Amino acid sequence: MTEQPEVVRWLVLVVRVPAEPSRHRVAVWRELRRVGALQIGQGVWVVPNVPVFAEGVARVIELARRGEGEVLMLDAAGHQEPDADRLEAMFTAERAEEWSEFLSDCRGFDAEIDKEIAKGKFTMAELEEEEQSLERLRRWHRDIKARDVFGASAAAEADQQLKHCADRLADYTERVFAALHQM
Repeated sequence: MTEQPEVVRWLVLVVRVPAEPSRHRVAVWRELRRVGALQIGQGVWVVPNVPVFAEGVARVIELARRGEGEVLMLDAAGHQEPDADRLEAMFTAERAEEWSEFLSDCRGFDAEIDKEIAKGKFTMAELEEEEQSLERLRRWHRDIKARDVFGASAAAEADQQLKHCADRLADYTERVFAALHQM
């Protein structure tokens, strides 16, 4: 007896929020984007029906209610295998875009460390700024990884780049402390 592959279930969110005041629509839209929801139509969004999305979906519903709107939430699966595969591919493509942007910011972090080393700028203020930048990258990485339930191909590279950034900061930290202790 062959095992059937697990069917991915989706939450379909049909969101309606009055156009005015626009701040409510914008707040709902931002939360949907932050959660990692995939927009599949005007006011129609989907997320995999897994626990990592529950809190964000609850925030979307609350924000819509505050704006005198509503969210109709439906449970769904692809009607046929190609439908399910397409939805998963679209969702994963959005995660791939997020990973691409993350990798770009990692390269920016690396370049910033290079620039500070080239200038000989070994100050505590600069070190604190770089530590904050790395912490932002770590939070962002954690958030994308949580949403990347299907495993976009760039995730492994992102893991390596985050480690590289941490190594670069460790090296820069040693240089700052060496420079400060020479005085």
